[in-house]
Amino acid sequence: MQNLLFPLSLKFNIATFSSDFVAKDASGLTVAYVKQKLFKFVEDVAVYTDETQSSLLYRIKADRWLDFSAVYNFTDKDGNPLGKIARRGWASLWKAHYEIFDEGADASPEYVVTEENAWVKVLDGLLGEVPILGLFTGYFFNPAYQIMDHTGQKVARLKKEKSLLGRKFVIEELGRIEGRNQERILLGLMMLVLLERRRG
Repeated sequence: MQNLLFPLSLKFNIATFSSDFVAKDASGLTVAYVKQKLFKFVEDVAVYTDETQSSLLYRIKADRWLDFSAVYNFTDKDGNPLGKIARRGWASLWKAHYEIFDEGADASPEYVVTEENAWVKVLDGLLGEVPILGLFTGYFFNPAYQIMDHTGQKVARLKKEKSLLGRKFVIEELGRIEGRNQERILLGLMMLVLLERRRG
């Protein structure tokens, strides 16, 4: 998953029991099929080349059981570590905040992912509880997330598109991202989408 043609579109399947989506590049070519395993105490996500699931590319797995501050580790098909994404616990209650790290032991994040507008989360939560009206919040409250490098430079953006069931997202490249960094960012955003999808 390198040297991709942006923007990428992520579209969830609504006809399956599992939480899964297809990622396509700007030309409409499928670049990944992402599937979250059901009934697992520790979150486990597989990333395949396509929906046939014949060729595994990556795995994303939580380091602990049902923890708000869990770390999600990325590995390639052979189990080699590629990096990880961590949700910053209480800071994410008001405004989603994640950090992406490389495969090393260094504690400093390479990238930070933050929600652009926390009020979208608040309004979606309030109106989502209103009968009937709550079904349509996906058309009006669509969160966006900015990805910044360690210098504060924006390198990418994830945006939920208007849809009834919250099934469409777009990833835009705002700055040049290459090699393993591109892999780490995309794997991190794929996990973020699975975690944050229920909102908006």
